[in-house]
Amino acid sequence: MTVSTMHGVLEPVQERGRAALERLGLPTRRQEPWRLTNLKRLGALAEMKLSEAGAPRPLPDSSGLRIVLDGISDPLDGVTLPEGITLLQAAELQQALGHTLDRCGCADDWAVEFNHASTKQVLALRIRGTVPPLELVMSGGSGLAATRVLLLLEEKADLEVLEVVLADGQSAHTHLLEVHLGQEAQLRHGFLASADGTASLLAHLAVEQEPRSSYSFTSVIEGWAFGRVEPRVVQVDGQAQTTLKGLAVTSGDQQLATHTAVRFAGPEGELDQLQKCLAADRSHTIFNGAITVPREAQRTNAAQLSRNLLLSERARVDTKPELEIVADDVRCAHGATVSQLQEDQLFYLQSRGISAADAAALLLQGACQEIVDQLPAAARAWEPLKRVMKGLSS
Repeated sequence: MTVSTMHGVLEPVQERGRAALERLGLPTRRQEPWRLTNLKRLGALAEMKLSEAGAPRPLPDSSGLRIVLDGISDPLDGVTLPEGITLLQAAELQQALGHTLDRCGCADDWAVEFNHASTKQVLALRIRGTVPPLELVMSGGSGLAATRVLLLLEEKADLEVLEVVLADGQSAHTHLLEVHLGQEAQLRHGFLASADGTASLLAHLAVEQEPRSSYSFTSVIEGWAFGRVEPRVVQVDGQAQTTLKGLAVTSGDQQLATHTAVRFAGPEGELDQLQKCLAADRSHTIFNGAITVPREAQRTNAAQLSRNLLLSERARVDTKPELEIVADDVRCAHGATVSQLQEDQLFYLQSRGISAADAAALLLQGACQEIVDQLPAAARAWEPLKRVMKGLSS
């Protein structure tokens, strides 16, 4: 079975999505998760028509397994999957699709239902054992591109995956990823989303971890006129490790929101989270980080840190940690800072003969490098740091 023959599986999902959108209507500022959202841009995105297949975009060379998704063409046409990676059959897909979304509490989420209503195909893969790195490149033509991916990692499976989302012009992209990690499975997940300053992005990631699994997520997002990225993770029985590292960069009058949610549903879970936001010109970055530790999640160890740089007097950063802790035997910490480039550091570099502009660029590169360096090795071909710095200077 190829991906393109799975349309029938998604038809009822599309119908439910359309019905949900009619029932929900567009989000409003009275709803806390959308309170700071530029609703005019969200409304424009919602009105876009689905894109048609455009001319192939030039891509950098890749030495590994690369799959290109545009939401229309069969992404596996001409692709040979290596041993350990198999495509789910229709019956398996019907059983698995949406399960992780439910476990992560994504029911009636507007962005999820929007993807349900828009997506015509899903790439659904089962991972067994240790497999070669996987690169998923998502790019559509003008209009709205809609993509959906499902990854099922079996017990002790090991995978490194890089997702790349590209867009330009008056276009938009909705992407939905579901991941299930079996016991002792390991997933190193990179997410690079890059645009030219005029496109819009809605990305929703739902990850379900079984005991002793490890999930590491690194995201670098830049260049979107309007963007909203929502990683949600649930450790179903605890004893799992979760690492979230994110870099969000805005300039011009862009708005980019990152809403993360991690829920510990069992004991002895661990979380290490660092979110960095850089806002230049008149742009606006938003970070909301929710951590839920119920009574059954004793001996949880969670740390969340939000570091933000304002690069203009007119730029804006909103950061909001949300910790809901009921268990009484835990170690949970959070912190948030909003600052500007330090004058003493700029002065030091200029005293060594470096121009003011170059000194600022060096400090910005250093702030970004901590996150960029943790992307999978396949990201180097995409020059993520160069993309970030170009976006800040444009």
